[in-house]
Formats: sequence, structure tokens, C-alpha cells
Amino acid sequence: MNYRTALFLTALITAMLGACTQENPREVEAQANMLREANSDPEDCLLLVWSNQRERDVEFDRRHDFVDGGAISCATGTSASRFEAVIATLREAARSGNKARILDQVGLPLLYIDAAGTRRELESRAEVEAVFDDIFDAYMIARLQRLDLSRMSVASEQGGFFDLGALWLVVDRQGGKPRLMTVNRQALDEALDAARDGAERNRGERVPFD
Repeated sequence: MNYRTALFLTALITAMLGACTQENPREVEAQANMLREANSDPEDCLLLVWSNQRERDVEFDRRHDFVDGGAISCATGTSASRFEAVIATLREAARSGNKARILDQVGLPLLYIDAAGTRRELESRAEVEAVFDDIFDAYMIARLQRLDLSRMSVASEQGGFFDLGALWLVVDRQGGKPRLMTVNRQALDEALDAARDGAERNRGERVPFD
């Protein structure tokens, strides 16, 4: 698809999506399918994302669009720069111990899975605040402090995640801001165990010399 065709497609789909209402669920689904079909090329995905953003960081988005799992723009419906802004805020808030700034990045309902695998959906900010120290314990805070966009993975139409799904950032609209929607302590433990096993195996390997 050439640039002019992509621009035309972007404008057309954006206009059609804007015309859809809650009273026409079939029409909404049809446009969503059309959008998915258009998202076959990363450049097309970025054009669609940018068409829904007032402020854009074009160069950053192009340079950082690809992570493990594919293109951020195609998989999540938003741009790398939007993810970077949220990731940087979470990282800095965790380093400074600023609970309020962490909470500002949390979406609702927040799915919290504890170390035993028990799942809870927290529907309000008050519920999240009440168990904040359980959700964001020392291990999870340490992980937040090391968040880096380059270490994120993406799953199509699901969002971006870290450490086998310990943290999920999800977008609720095209071009929108990601929110922290899942905190999975069990997955973090599994990721830490896998990292330790890998480190032990590497220490036991013989290093070849020329």
C-alpha cells in the first residue's frame, strides 16, 4: 500500500468509525474488522494510530515500534511513545516511592493475581488503594523500577506485557494512553525463577576459546 492510499484509508476508516454509535453494534464490529484488515503493514498501523492522536512523536514511534511479538502499533492500537510515557512515569514513581503517581497509571477494573494464583478484579481506586502494599510489594516495586520499553512484549489486540505477563498495559481506544490493567505476582515469581535457572545454566557452561 503506497503512502497516498494509506492516507486515504486512514481518513476513510477514521470517518466511518466516528460515525458508528452504540446503537449500531454490527456496524461497529464491521468497522473493527476493517481496521484489523488494514493493519497488515506497520506503516499503515502507525498512520491509523497517528490519525487518532493530536500530539505525535513520529520519529520515536517509527524507531521503537518493533518489540518482541511484533509492531506495537499493530498489536495494541497505539504508539510506542504513548507506552514510553507511561513506562517512564511508572519507573520514576516506583523509584521515588510515589504511590499516587503509580495509581494514576492504573486502569479499572484492575486484575490482581496474587502469588498463589488467586484472582481479584478491583473495581475502584479505593479498592486498589486498600491493598496497594499487597499488589505493589517489594518485588513488584523493584520490577517497576526497571521497566524499559525495549523489554516489553506485545500480544495482538491484548496489549503490552512484561515478565511472562506480570504486568499488562492495555489501551481502550485507537491512539490512546495505555493503562496498567493487570498485576500478576504469580507470573513475576515464575519469571524470576526462569531468570535464576538461566543464570545458573550459564555459569555452568564452558566458554570456548580460540
